[in-house]
Amino acid sequence: MLEHCAIVVDNQTHIEKLAQEILSGKVQGFERLKAKKGLLFSNEQIEQFIWEEEQHDRKELTQESEQTLRSMSSGERKKSLLQHLLVQNPEFLVLVNPFDHLDSESQQFLKERFLNISKSISLIQLVGRANDILPDTKKYGTFKKGLLKWYKSKNAFWDSLKNNPLSFSERIPNAVKANHYPGEELVTFKDVSVSYDGRPILDQINWTIRKGEFWQLMGPNGSGKTTLLTMITGDNLKGYGQDLTLFGHKKGSGESVWDLKEQIGYFTPSMVDQFRGYHSALNMIISGLHDSIGLYTEPSDTEVRTAYQWLRLVNLGQKREELFKTLSTGEKRLVMLARAMIKHPPLLILDEPTAGLDDSSAAFFISLVNKIAEESDSAIVFVSHRREKNLNPKYIMALKPEEDGSVGLVKKM
Repeated sequence: MLEHCAIVVDNQTHIEKLAQEILSGKVQGFERLKAKKGLLFSNEQIEQFIWEEEQHDRKELTQESEQTLRSMSSGERKKSLLQHLLVQNPEFLVLVNPFDHLDSESQQFLKERFLNISKSISLIQLVGRANDILPDTKKYGTFKKGLLKWYKSKNAFWDSLKNNPLSFSERIPNAVKANHYPGEELVTFKDVSVSYDGRPILDQINWTIRKGEFWQLMGPNGSGKTTLLTMITGDNLKGYGQDLTLFGHKKGSGESVWDLKEQIGYFTPSMVDQFRGYHSALNMIISGLHDSIGLYTEPSDTEVRTAYQWLRLVNLGQKREELFKTLSTGEKRLVMLARAMIKHPPLLILDEPTAGLDDSSAAFFISLVNKIAEESDSAIVFVSHRREKNLNPKYIMALKPEEDGSVGLVKKM
């Protein structure tokens, strides 16, 4: 049996399927695992437990807690899953992107737990990000385009992952219809405090987002990042009664959610699950002009031409007629970013957009975000637990949890 090995997987691979095949000994080099007891540690496993809890009231991971899995943070869910697996005394664990969606503190906690576990249990890591590999790993491999390759040395492995600098041959396409928002200040929070059921979340947040600014929003799990975002998009009732101004309108002065969404381009990976119809990659981008889930009207020639320019920019021009749902994870993210930007909104919000991407796909996505920041007037709010390599925000809004709720620390880069 291979002890403490790591395999970097590309986004063309169905990583959960690969994990199941390794568990059952169907992958070359892992045949001896058929006789061993192995268990899976993955986000998909957690989602299955959440489904069982909500559909059948089976609280397997939260038997000792009054909390539901859904109400827990990502870190708490993963700690609960790991404890559940360990009491079953496995001989090996298959870890699938174990640190995705975790803040640095939760990542460090899990890494220390895995390192302690590795003294008695073999760990097989399947990761999209090479930096997530545990330090006591002994064998290194890659799984790309359906092929597993092992490397003779650690240095050879790391050398194989080096990417050439990314560049684009064209500028981002112009907007189909210019958005002439007149003001400089898009969003202004003044001493905004939020509590849920008496539990303080945000404490006197002051934050102004101006036209063309590039922000990264950071903070640990549960610090209030989602609360801030949903107040900006108008999806959170906690915005009422606050000193909050959105695109020139004081919150509660008669603006509608749809008025706000006209000014915002938004993407988070969970949105991808909403698009299950038979929509082409081209039509998916065009649908961003209509704020619809898919395209149900006849597009104009200008709309088609602009959407195709976006596809060409992200090296997907040859896939214009391919169904969106058949694209790889990385390709879907690029299409969704183009969909959010096609109308050149005053504000572009990207919520954990690189979660689950492999290193190559994440690097390309980051390069495109930097390009949009340089070549458009759209302000950008990029939310991520990771300090993404080569991301170039000009400002950081960091939420720091305190007893009375998270305070906001603004830093100019």
